[in-house]
Amino acid sequence: MKGQTIILDHIENREAAALMVDGALQDMLVDADQPRPGTIYRAIADRPVKGQGGMFLKTPDGSAFLRQVKGMAPGQAVLVQVSGYAEAGKAIPVAQKLLFKSRYAIVTPDAPGLNISRSIKDEAERDRLLEIAHEGAGGSGYGLILRSSCENAAEEDIAQDIDTMMGLATDVLEDSGTDMAVLATGDGPHLLAWRDWVAPGDVVTEAGSFETHGVLDALDRDRGILQPLDGGASFYIEPTRALIAIDVNTGPDTSLAAGLNANLGCARMLPRALRVKGLGGQIVLDLAPMPKKDRRRFETAIRQAFKTCTVETALVGWTPLGHYELQRKRARVPLHEVLK
Repeated sequence: MKGQTIILDHIENREAAALMVDGALQDMLVDADQPRPGTIYRAIADRPVKGQGGMFLKTPDGSAFLRQVKGMAPGQAVLVQVSGYAEAGKAIPVAQKLLFKSRYAIVTPDAPGLNISRSIKDEAERDRLLEIAHEGAGGSGYGLILRSSCENAAEEDIAQDIDTMMGLATDVLEDSGTDMAVLATGDGPHLLAWRDWVAPGDVVTEAGSFETHGVLDALDRDRGILQPLDGGASFYIEPTRALIAIDVNTGPDTSLAAGLNANLGCARMLPRALRVKGLGGQIVLDLAPMPKKDRRRFETAIRQAFKTCTVETALVGWTPLGHYELQRKRARVPLHEVLK
């Protein structure tokens, strides 16, 4: 199975989507029991948390937490959007900045202006897309971003996406209700796959495709903590309540370059492993021993590896003990919590 294949199926009665590239699992989305990111609530302010500068809100799905609140009083209705998944026992994370996303268009009501993805370099194509953007949203007062997937896409498809997202934004922002309610539901795995996995490839939708296309076998391998690397090296990913601990080992290689090679291999493989496992939060790498002079090569490798990762990840840097730290958005529920 060569090239990219998107497989839409169900696992343990949950909607799920898998991205296979050249027969290897590169990404996995599984529906969880929590509110989906992108869900929009009309929430009710409940109680402030002065020490954190935030506010607990009441929503139809339970307590939510909004950071950086100013001038909001208990009992006030407010529009918020789910920004990620909550840790166990914690409130749903929400934000007041609303985004309306589809495959081609992102409507940004709080950031006026028409913008084209910077990854689209061809000036003629940018001009074509700007005309489509002006036609669809030029007089609305809302902001609009046309995504990289618009490049060479059919005008009618882009225009339809713009119209759909503009209509949804208008419906939500002009809502006049006062009680807490769900105004829009976030996309599930099948829609997210269509929206975000935009590289050319086959799409498979038949029931049982996870088994026939090797997804279940790949998941069995990836659900463990051990991630093998070339030459017998490996790294272990172990989620704890506080952080994600990663331990890199050289295996049987005893050469002077063994530590650097294992660490570079981990850097290249880490984004895929985190995506498939659905892991986020604080991540600490206990790297294999290597000279300090080789840290620059490792930093270059891990920066390049995360450059194309769709989940927001901050490469924080080195600790006094020589560990390397990352901070990653909790964009998904960990796979080991969803699939028991």
